[in-house]
Amino acid sequence: DSDDLPLNVNRETLQEDKILKVIKKKLTRKAIDLIRDFAKKSAKKDVGDDDAEAEISPEGDVDVKDDEDDEPKEDAYLTWYDKFAANIKLGVIEDEPNRGKLVKLLRYQTSKSDGKLIPLADYVAGMKDWQDSIYVLGGTTLEEIKSSPFLETFKDKGLEVIYMTEAIDEYLVKHTRDFDGMKFVDVSSENIKFKDEDADLQKRREKAYQKKYKPLTKWLKTLYGQTVLRVQVAKRSLGSMPAVVSSSDYGNSANMERIMMAQTFQSEQDMMMGMGSMKVFDINPRHPLVVKLLDGMPDSEDGDDETSSEPDEDTTDAAWMLHDMAMLNGGYPVSDPVAHNKRMLKVLQSQYGLESLTLEPEIDPPIEDDEPDEPDFDAMGGMGGMNMDDFDMDAMGDMGLDDMDLDEM
Repeated sequence: DSDDLPLNVNRETLQEDKILKVIKKKLTRKAIDLIRDFAKKSAKKDVGDDDAEAEISPEGDVDVKDDEDDEPKEDAYLTWYDKFAANIKLGVIEDEPNRGKLVKLLRYQTSKSDGKLIPLADYVAGMKDWQDSIYVLGGTTLEEIKSSPFLETFKDKGLEVIYMTEAIDEYLVKHTRDFDGMKFVDVSSENIKFKDEDADLQKRREKAYQKKYKPLTKWLKTLYGQTVLRVQVAKRSLGSMPAVVSSSDYGNSANMERIMMAQTFQSEQDMMMGMGSMKVFDINPRHPLVVKLLDGMPDSEDGDDETSSEPDEDTTDAAWMLHDMAMLNGGYPVSDPVAHNKRMLKVLQSQYGLESLTLEPEIDPPIEDDEPDEPDFDAMGGMGGMNMDDFDMDAMGDMGLDDMDLDEM
């Protein structure tokens, strides 16, 4: 009860009252504190279950007895979190004053958690000394995320990546931005740099690669047109990938674009007008396919001058196949499936040494008399499941009609 609450008013006016807003804030904070205490107690209980009883023998030896009969208990908070995770994430997005407290209640699987859900604080505690970002990757399923080619470099460097499989996670990262001073960075975005590398050496390498591949990047941008924002030499290691389509630092990821396209009133036109992701085509300057593609560029005295000659058809097809491969590696659909299929047919034709893809003429089988198909007794299990060895043919030969019980048949 409160003496300050107005009486005899409608419900809408009462909801806008200042006292009710204060009550709402205090109830929200109290609920968050209870959930936080619940998570801490649940974590401590799991740690305590791992303790084994020890006894000292008469000889002075310590005998540790494991409780083999005790089954591992499931974390009570994780059971609760599985049902209300979406509500907490929605609170992180909408409740800015309590965002810092709610973020600590989140749990995610990572590339090093062995399938367990861990808090962000544990992720930060396991970061590399030179690491200054929290790396995340979104997708529809865990299997899709784990097989993403973007993880190759992070696995080689021993970096942990958070797996985000729910659509609301994409919105959460955009609203949260950082945790404990560490920014959230999508591993599918461009310009990811690692502090364990020599910055001066990397800068000189980038400058040399850009000059070397300028004819190729310029021609590829003209060829691809509006399907990508720009074509550039990758500023980070792409591992074994020849090329990949990354999202711009200020654009939407491939997973976010897929989520937006699934919305009811979203259209392809809206995506093309800026609501979609800004695709950046990154090439791997060390990959043999990219080097071979550069060799297919027409010679010119100056790389800045336009050349009248164009690469041959095989080089153009190879460039488009590289484009489709990079789109799929980045999680985007192929822009022109029909043209992609035609190029794949040409590759198969060359692989099998076929001179032409002209269809063979139709066969003209001879006319046969219509005869009933012979029954397949083997497929029928022997006369519909009957075994001929069970019949006494000699006895049936001496049997007359009077000896047969026709009623039973």
